[in-house]
Amino acid sequence: MSSSTQDLVPQLQLGTTYGALFIGVTVAAVLFGLSNIQTFFYFQSHKDTGISFHKLAVILLWILDALHMSLIVHCIYYYLVTNFGNISALTEIVWSFKLQIVVDVLIIHAIHLLYVYRIWIVGKGRSRAIPITLGIIKIMGSGVAIIFILALYRCHVFADLLRTEWTTYMALGTIAFMDVVIALSLCYLLATARTGFSSTDSLITKLMVYIINTGSLTSICSIITLITCAVMPRNFIFLSVEFSLVKLYVNSFLALLNAPHYLKPTADTDNSYQFQNRHGVYHPELHIRSQGEELKAFRKDVLKHPDDEVVHPTRSVVRPIEVTVQMDSFSSV
Repeated sequence: MSSSTQDLVPQLQLGTTYGALFIGVTVAAVLFGLSNIQTFFYFQSHKDTGISFHKLAVILLWILDALHMSLIVHCIYYYLVTNFGNISALTEIVWSFKLQIVVDVLIIHAIHLLYVYRIWIVGKGRSRAIPITLGIIKIMGSGVAIIFILALYRCHVFADLLRTEWTTYMALGTIAFMDVVIALSLCYLLATARTGFSSTDSLITKLMVYIINTGSLTSICSIITLITCAVMPRNFIFLSVEFSLVKLYVNSFLALLNAPHYLKPTADTDNSYQFQNRHGVYHPELHIRSQGEELKAFRKDVLKHPDDEVVHPTRSVVRPIEVTVQMDSFSSV
């Protein structure tokens, strides 16, 4: 047994090291199952569309997410099963541990770029300063990620990570900052898209609340990883949180893609309810054209998925409302 291993043996607490990694892998497996469900729902809701950019992006994210899951499972299996009782092996960094961090960085940066692309779409017809600024910040953040990965591959035992922890702080800080900036940018663009119609503004408010919640969730997880790394650098609690961080990113992005399909029935129901309960003289042309067309235009710019635009170029969400109102008016007569 080498002298470095002898120094680490008294400090090795399985509960806060490999026990924490085991818990982190378990939580990550649950989140991976949720991402599988969301991926299945996404393709089911777009099964009539052809190959598109977002479909390819979802497939790539799922492959990277599955690869990340396989690597962390191999990592924990290597330490707890293959090298059970081998203390010297517990102090060494296995290849799958390094590679899973590389995949982690790829997933997070890919999702950030996809968010920037969504901001570019939402901001169509307005100033491009916000998405261009975000793209520049993302490129600078990629440089931090490259430095982090290069420093990681120079480490051979876990004790070496203490000498390169400053790169971990930079990488996690950059990720948290990017999450906040993206969430604020999306909320700003949605807030400036308010039209004055109650149904459209209600839909915008729901989206803003969702974006803030998901952005806060990933940012808080990044900050927790940063804090635990700074406070407890000699255990693996921060690594267990990092295992779940990438799963939260995948789930939050898939939920954003699926959000329009969750919100559309609610918006349609609200419009139908307003028309059905309107008393007095009924003027279908006035109400349906003004509010319905405004809601349709908003969905086209903000909510409508690019895949749907290709397959359903003339789809209207107003017709079911008009039919419902006419049926009720006929029955009342």
